[in-house]
Amino acid sequence: MVKIGQTELGEFPLLLAPMEDVSDPPFRALCKEQGADMMYTEFISVEGLIRDAKKSVMKMDIYDAERPIGIQIFGAVLESMLHAAEIVEDAKPEVLDINFGCPVKKVVNKGAGAAILKDIDKMVSLSKAIVDRTSLPVTVKTRLGWDDNSKYIQEVVERLQDVGVQAVSIHGRTRSQMYKGEADWSLIGEIKNNPRVKIPIFGNGDINSPEKAKLYKEKYKVDGIMIGRAAIGNPWIFREIKHYFKTGEILAPPTVEERVAAAIQHLSHSMEWKGERLGVLEMRRHYTNYFRGFRNIKPVRMQLVKEDDPKNLIEILNGITRMYT
Repeated sequence: MVKIGQTELGEFPLLLAPMEDVSDPPFRALCKEQGADMMYTEFISVEGLIRDAKKSVMKMDIYDAERPIGIQIFGAVLESMLHAAEIVEDAKPEVLDINFGCPVKKVVNKGAGAAILKDIDKMVSLSKAIVDRTSLPVTVKTRLGWDDNSKYIQEVVERLQDVGVQAVSIHGRTRSQMYKGEADWSLIGEIKNNPRVKIPIFGNGDINSPEKAKLYKEKYKVDGIMIGRAAIGNPWIFREIKHYFKTGEILAPPTVEERVAAAIQHLSHSMEWKGERLGVLEMRRHYTNYFRGFRNIKPVRMQLVKEDDPKNLIEILNGITRMYT
């Protein structure tokens, strides 16, 4: 049984990765329904959080139905990180997760996210300070290193464990790679084989099918898998992986009706959470993913991204069912 603190996650948990502008409550609800075992919020700027910025505070919204959940923060200034940790604790997630892996330029330029991979001592000292400040279990998400010449992830995990971090999720790329090339899980596997490492290690990167999930589970012996981009427009990947683990059979892909129902649910929850106008606007980025590969779908997708009226949007979506069945 994999545990973080007192939270049991099952024998081999599937985790939904924190993704900016994606893993919000409406999307997390869909992934939870399809079998995701652990959720993470979008990453939250500690500077925005301590200044009570509306967008940052809103990202801490969590609902009982999606637990267990981790609130993920990023920053580089000790006092801001500590203040944010106190705010996160008040929100009562199961886990406080620190992002030491985001490769995006606007984050790295602030010395946060993957930038801290250039200063391992700072990464460890920040983590220790947060562990000491909060009663929540603290976990970390990071990468193999800053570049090919600085893959210090073995040392990083040992030192984070030593200061009280209770689990580490590792994306199998360096910051320099961004999301290019193939994720390298070999170092992640070596960490799992390190007898000094006792905390759960979760692998992340390029898991996009049940077969690959099973292969990497068995080859690298990780405690669980974190799935990010492969879940966008495809929350069914969690149930497909679990079914394959259990039976060795590939589950039939979601039907047109299931895809339409998921898109409508996503839209409805987005409007409830963000307000009608913003919910409609921010849903536009998701339609391509829900209906990727559908023949002659482009004219319908163009309708969806131009329409502002929720009733008309739902009618267009229901029309997809009629078109393809």
